[in-house]
Order: sequence, then structure tokens, then C-alpha cells
Amino acid sequence: MSPILWAAGGTGFTFLMTTLGASVVFFFRKEVNQSVQRIFLGFAAGVMIAASVWSLLIPAIEEAEANGIPGWLPAAGGFILGVLFLIVLDTLLPHLHPSMNGHGKNEAEGISSTWKRTTLLVMAVTLHNIPEGMAVGLAFALAAQHGGDPTLYTAAMALAIGIGIQNFPEGAAISLPLRQEGLSTGKAFIRGSMSGIVEPIFGILTVIVAGSIQPLMPWLLSFAAGAMMYVVVEELIPEAHLGEHSNAGTLGVMVGFLIMMILDVALG
Repeated sequence: MSPILWAAGGTGFTFLMTTLGASVVFFFRKEVNQSVQRIFLGFAAGVMIAASVWSLLIPAIEEAEANGIPGWLPAAGGFILGVLFLIVLDTLLPHLHPSMNGHGKNEAEGISSTWKRTTLLVMAVTLHNIPEGMAVGLAFALAAQHGGDPTLYTAAMALAIGIGIQNFPEGAAISLPLRQEGLSTGKAFIRGSMSGIVEPIFGILTVIVAGSIQPLMPWLLSFAAGAMMYVVVEELIPEAHLGEHSNAGTLGVMVGFLIMMILDVALG
């Protein structure tokens, strides 16, 4: 099977998990307990930290060294570029971070726009999903470049599973606030689900790019890692604590990290 189809399958799974999470709005319309929200946010952060290290940075270093390049060079360079990419998007793209309990930010970020609050909420989660889709697509592209190495394919599937697991609460974290903003249940579900459509799009695009410019693979892997880490540090961890110390948020990070690490090591 071609790497594009593998990437489509992997990112399709992560998109499906976002959709399943968004469907929670049909069954649970009240505000989510603050501790539960903190656990969800922390869990997503933990998964993304572990994925950035084991699934992206370490393979980037190994790939560079195999090509006779100092491993730290593309790992550090790509990481910095990924952070800068997200800073630019975060600065320019109008968005509003969601909150299921009214404790989130009330002021939109990015350039001034006349978009509705519901659109700004969707854009915030969509922003997260770009590096996640890139990461899954690149993992399958790396496996394809190594002649379909089954170990690398299982590692890519582990990454897709980990990202998919944390996408479930992420889908709920957008559909529930949209419902509270006044959208109908159906519209809140659709918009929550579609916030994850960028994952298949960017996953497949990165496979195409990586396949045509193979020497850039270490840079692309670390680029995705930098973008994901920016999301974690700039948003997920601060929101997991919501302005105060939170054992629930901290434990969520630890559990997410452990699960992603185990998936990657056991299946990689």
C-alpha cells in the first residue's frame, strides 16, 4: 500500500476520533466538571510531548546521522522552524480558545476580524490539529522511505493511535462550548468534527512533500515536533491548570506521556 494511503488511513483514524469526541454533545450538554477538563487538557499535552520526542525528534536525529549529518543540526533547526511557524499562525489567524467551564480566554487572538465567536472557537482547535496531521503523515512517509520497514509502520500506527486517543476529548472540548454559545446540537457536532479535517489534509500533503524531497525528512520531522511542543507549552499546559496549581492537570500530563511512550516503545 502506498504511503499516501497509509497516511490517509492514519489521519483518517485521528479525524474519526475527533468526530466521536464531538458526538458527546448529543449525550452530555451540561458543563464539564473542571477537574475532568483539566485531565483532558493535560492528557493531550502528555501525548504530544511524548510523540514529539519518541516519534519525531529521535527518528529525525537517527535519519540525519544515517545520512552523515550531525543529528542535532536538523533536529534543532527544524524544531525552531516549527515553533516559528506556529507563532506566525497564532499571531495572524483569528481564534478564540475554548473553555467548557467559562474559565477560558474571552478575548480573541490573532488579527482583528468580524468572525463570530463560534468560528473563532473552531479555528483555535484547527490550529492544534495542523502539526498533529503533519506528524502522523511524516511517520508513514519515513516508513515508506525505508522500504516499508514494518517496525517503522507499527511506530507510525502507534503515533496515530496516540494522537487519535487525545483527539477524542479534544472533539468534545470544541463541540460542547459551541453548544453553549447557542449553536444547535447538530451544528455544534458538525463544526467540532470538521475542526479535525485538517489532519488528513496536512498529513497527506506532508507525505507528498517528503516523498519528493527525501533529504528534508529530518527537518520535517523536527518541524512537526517544534509545532506540537509550541501548542503544548503555549496553551495546553497553562489551560490544564487554569491559573492555579492543579494535580488533576499534572496527572493528566503524566498519564498521557506514559501511554504514548508505551505505545511507541512497545509497537516501535
